[in-house]
Amino acid sequence: MYSALTLCLNSLISDPISVVSSSSQLSDRPLRHEFTVLIPAQNEEASIGSKVLLAASYADRVLVLDKGSTDRTMEVAALGGARVVPLAGGEEALLKVLYRASLDSELVVLIYPECMQDIDLLSHVLEPLRQGFDLSVGSWPCRVSCEQETVMLLNGKSTFKEKIGFLAVTSGALQNISSGKEHLSLKSLLSAAKTEKLKVNYLSFDVDPAFRKLESTRIGVVVPAYNEEQLISETLSGIPEYVDRIYVIDDGSTDRTGEIVKKFGDQRIVYLRHEVNKGVGAGIIDGYKLALKDEMDIVAVMAGDNQMDPAQLPRLIFPIIEGLADYTKGNRLLSDNFMTGMSRWRSFGNLLLSFLTKIGSGYWHVMDPQNGYTAISRQALEVINLDSVYPYYGYCNDLLIKLNAFGMRVMDVVIPARYGSEKSSIRYGKYIRKVSPMLFRGFLWRLRVKYTVLDFHPLVLFYFLGMLALPLSVLLGLWGLLQLLLRNPLPSYYPLLGFLVLGAGLQMLLFGMLFDMQVEKKRNERVGLAR
Repeated sequence: MYSALTLCLNSLISDPISVVSSSSQLSDRPLRHEFTVLIPAQNEEASIGSKVLLAASYADRVLVLDKGSTDRTMEVAALGGARVVPLAGGEEALLKVLYRASLDSELVVLIYPECMQDIDLLSHVLEPLRQGFDLSVGSWPCRVSCEQETVMLLNGKSTFKEKIGFLAVTSGALQNISSGKEHLSLKSLLSAAKTEKLKVNYLSFDVDPAFRKLESTRIGVVVPAYNEEQLISETLSGIPEYVDRIYVIDDGSTDRTGEIVKKFGDQRIVYLRHEVNKGVGAGIIDGYKLALKDEMDIVAVMAGDNQMDPAQLPRLIFPIIEGLADYTKGNRLLSDNFMTGMSRWRSFGNLLLSFLTKIGSGYWHVMDPQNGYTAISRQALEVINLDSVYPYYGYCNDLLIKLNAFGMRVMDVVIPARYGSEKSSIRYGKYIRKVSPMLFRGFLWRLRVKYTVLDFHPLVLFYFLGMLALPLSVLLGLWGLLQLLLRNPLPSYYPLLGFLVLGAGLQMLLFGMLFDMQVEKKRNERVGLAR
């Protein structure tokens, strides 16, 4: 598959006209796209897939402009449904591609990913054009030094000096201001728009309502790291500007992870080192404790192996800000598209653990419990006993059990799997053997706390009788088999008795699960009505 894809991509590179044709070829096409999104990219193998999928949910065509990538950026972009265009040159070459794309699109949007960290904000980009503006230009607050920086005098009112995150323009306006110009730059484009008296809208996301919600919320990110010297710097660089604190928990690394973090130069970083490896769960819990001391409103978890796309972080945070959830988590298992890059063994292990966690936690709608990309509210952190959380990889399953016992709302957020050069240390055979007993103990604890201490529900009796009947049926079966081997006579009703006990046990367990589901469903309905 990859060889065929590579051959296709090589043909695109050798003949870029097949992707973005000359002006005459494009103008002869009868089909006009509603709008096209262009995304310049270079060596973004780990993140380009999610950017393409998000952009494609708005646009009917996505072009990835490759600026000389040496990794699999182009392959991943093509797998995501984008058309790949090799880009040779700087800003002038970029705007030429923009102009050519406008010849068969109603409007075009150019996104600088490093300066527009949330592609989901494309709706804000397009709204001014729907209201009659010809050009929409805007910035996104970011620490990363962006290439595009200009001084704009817009609408004759104000002068802005900003880093450009996006440029959206109607095809007619772009062709009008580009006509007869051999050399085109962003500055000349904006100057021409002013000369032609086009309606230009400037949008800064630092005053956007969505961004204000992020700005007014104290957000912390916990970064557990163990021997991540290759990826920790890239992980920290990608954490958005609106995050207030970054808690890096070095879990006894024996490489240069700690040294890199200390020299990173971000004042938001709070560094804590474990002298011995305590487990990823223990690291995250220590990060949660630091965040509580700093009075963070929401705390997210982003692993130090750069496996979690920062562009997806707002999708985890906003449900908590808007009061829809107390805990949000990623879900990679919804479809095959979202499991791209995940091995079959990992997928099977996730599905099995999802089922066991559903029973143990009582969150029957939750899948992919091993997904560590999460966000949690301060209220939820203050309710649970953090010291009692399982310290190893099963911490996420144990946390769900404790959240359910105290009535916290959990929401799945579909997020694509993102696997790059990191290596997972999870061995699913050993993992399931260790986590399964913890899930069973947590299940019993949840039944006791939720349905006998904090409240009472007869489902506890159904579960209890079912858990007694099933082992009893097994013992009856073994005893009967032993008697047959010893050739001792058995009563004629003995087999029927065994099947009766087995059937009763299964029925009791199923009734217990059914009542557990109904309790969770009714609670969610009450929360929905209260909102």
